[in-house]
Amino acid sequence: MSGEAAHRTGPRPVASGRPTDRPRTAVVVITRNRRASLLRTLDRLAALPERPPVTVVDNGSTDGTAEAVRARHPGVHLLTPGRNLAAAGRTYGAAALDTPYVAFSDDDSWWEPGALDRAADVLDSHPRLGLVAATTLVGPNAQPDPLNAELRDSPLGQEPDLPGRSVLGFLACAAVVRRKAFLEVGGFHPLLGVGGEEQLLAIDLDAHGWGVAHCPGVVARHDPDAGPRPGRPVRMRRNELLTAWLRRPLRQALARSVRLALDSRDDPQARLALAQAARRLPAALARRRRTPPRVERRLRLLERSS
Repeated sequence: MSGEAAHRTGPRPVASGRPTDRPRTAVVVITRNRRASLLRTLDRLAALPERPPVTVVDNGSTDGTAEAVRARHPGVHLLTPGRNLAAAGRTYGAAALDTPYVAFSDDDSWWEPGALDRAADVLDSHPRLGLVAATTLVGPNAQPDPLNAELRDSPLGQEPDLPGRSVLGFLACAAVVRRKAFLEVGGFHPLLGVGGEEQLLAIDLDAHGWGVAHCPGVVARHDPDAGPRPGRPVRMRRNELLTAWLRRPLRQALARSVRLALDSRDDPQARLALAQAARRLPAALARRRRTPPRVERRLRLLERSS
């Protein structure tokens, strides 16, 4: 990878309990200027019984993140692309790996012991499965994330060759992907950044024939800061609109644009989301690719049910 500065020290750990020395699942963590939180996450990942290889993609941190990782976790594969790739940093990290499966963590999330082996077993057993959407437990008290119930009750039902209900959404920090499928569809779209970037990936996987399924027995932990997350609501609304222009029929994209424009009359966040989307719209139109009718029908079913 041109422009990449990488650091790797020592042998990669081996997934426990496997008859091969080749681990099935590696973890990719993206981070930017959250050194303390990242080091805590790496401590948690290092303690997992699966001993997964871990790759950190440092999205241009200026707080000494790279140096701290090298000092405290020398076995971690550290990638420093030299700029903020945002969610596309996960794609950058996955492309550098050779394991068949990739689990994603953010710098405030990790995996329950045994979860990565369970995910790999499910992926081994279901060759069309492209992404495992895990259960997420939040905070020190391990409270269920509200999204768990939505995934569990997905109106898309369960397809016979998949291990759980089909979904077209998930939490990126609670997902395990089949690396081949993930890279085949281009990974996380670079236009969206972070915030609601997951649906577009789910749409693209489904459009290419890969299954996206909720597997409740695979559990991720998420311990975000208790305070507000500045800018996230704006990015979520912006990316919802951009996703429509990238993949949905023109009628759907126009309707969402009108709705956001109407909201922007008295909502400053909607106004900012609309402005940000407008700046990115030429790039979205250049990459526009309609989803197959089958996937569009599934999206409309989800919208009607919600």
